[in-house]
Amino acid sequence: MIKKIFFQSIFFNFFFIKEVFTAETVGMPQLNPEFWISQIFWLTLTFGALYLVLSKIILPKISANLELRKAQIQENIEAAEKQRESSESKLKEYDKIVLKSKLEAKNIFKDARKKILNDINSKKETLDKQINEEIKKAEKEIDVLKKSAPEKINKIAIETSTEIVKKLIGADVNNSSISAIVDDLSKRNGDKYYGN
Repeated sequence: MIKKIFFQSIFFNFFFIKEVFTAETVGMPQLNPEFWISQIFWLTLTFGALYLVLSKIILPKISANLELRKAQIQENIEAAEKQRESSESKLKEYDKIVLKSKLEAKNIFKDARKKILNDINSKKETLDKQINEEIKKAEKEIDVLKKSAPEKINKIAIETSTEIVKKLIGADVNNSSISAIVDDLSKRNGDKYYGN
């Protein structure tokens, strides 16, 4: 393998030298060995200056720019990580607040419902008492009316009967006799109407 490379390089050098001499005869002065020393000098000077410019000016700027970018990217990544952690913690706090608010709302609703039911029950009891009192008053009034009704009915009956008999006969009638008749009738029929 090494021999093969060696022979190839010899062949290449021979071919190159042949081309150089051919080019020199044709008119290519840069291939003339007479100018090689000056060409090597200017080549070394040019590439040395280019190397100095690249290594001292351009490459440090590029390197500093890359370092700055790397630091900026790292800083952005760290900031994003902090923001993510902050967002997660705030989301957890928000979930806790929502859960706490739901529990508080549930408790408030329970308390309000309990209070309303207690108010309703107390008002119902008060209303039941009032209704019972009204019923008792009405029953008392009914009893009073039952007791006083026969007397009033008798009085109305006596007055009405007196007027009717007066109109029929055309003369005044004794109220005591009409009163006795009405009392007798009321005693006979009183049990039917008054429950005595």
